[in-house]
Amino acid sequence: MKIKTYLLVAVMTAFTTVVSASEPASTKIKRAMSAAPTSISQNALIIDTDGTVLKQGNNGWTCLPDTMAGDKAPMCNDETWMKMMQAVGKQAPFKADRIGISYMLQGEPTGSGVSNSTPYHHDHKNAEDYVETGPHIMIVVPKKLLNGLTTNPGDGGPYVMWGDTDYAHIMVPVALEGKSVITK
Repeated sequence: MKIKTYLLVAVMTAFTTVVSASEPASTKIKRAMSAAPTSISQNALIIDTDGTVLKQGNNGWTCLPDTMAGDKAPMCNDETWMKMMQAVGKQAPFKADRIGISYMLQGEPTGSGVSNSTPYHHDHKNAEDYVETGPHIMIVVPKKLLNGLTTNPGDGGPYVMWGDTDYAHIMVPVALEGKSVITK
């Protein structure tokens, strides 16, 4: 458990530029749990962006109150997705050998999107392919299975994010109404 926690800290630190003011653990737990269906989040390990375990879990899922420290974009990840996040944080190679799933059912708050082509863009908000996705599920699969999927979030429906990287994955918008994807 501690190894996962320390690796997660490395991931979160790699993305962090500003840390928000401290919030009560109960607020962070509630936000983290809102990222996935209750059937998953109620028994998930919940870890804060600094690596603090906020709630023990026993189902193999890990939920976070923020994707990047202070962004208030909660996510819940299975083990494969956590391995990918660790690789992203270390800028290390990653090769999916099975399906990995991440829930972000609260979406991304305005201003917390990313470049659709790279997780390492120096200024995501000003990237030509900046994207903010509403409620969504992310799926990482062996890369050969991405053939034929669009990389354009504006096409509607699922699309590939970070397609030319080891971290390529499918974004599946799940908003019931309104625009689920905003691009520049």
